[in-house]
Amino acid sequence: MRARIYKPAKTAMSSGTAKTKHWVLEFAKDSSREIDPLMGWTSSSDTQSQVKLTFETKEAAIEYAADNGIDATVTEPKPRKANIRAGGYGENFATNRRGAWTH
Repeated sequence: MRARIYKPAKTAMSSGTAKTKHWVLEFAKDSSREIDPLMGWTSSSDTQSQVKLTFETKEAAIEYAADNGIDATVTEPKPRKANIRAGGYGENFATNRRGAWTH
């Protein structure tokens, strides 16, 4: 079995970092999906593609993969840019602004 170990990135739709704290072990797909001719649903005989395991640390995920004979590749997370303003959007409406509010 092949799998990959990664740390999920923050979603583009939200500024929260809720699902980015843990490491994930996700199995690779062994077979392609097929379309059911009667209902039009997609199905697959590969049940491992539905499994996602979460771990507190990268080392715990690697150890689990080694103990269970899983060939896993580790993808390191990219660092987040540090150009985030301290006040953010609320800074636009602050009462202690230096200049006049023009828009």
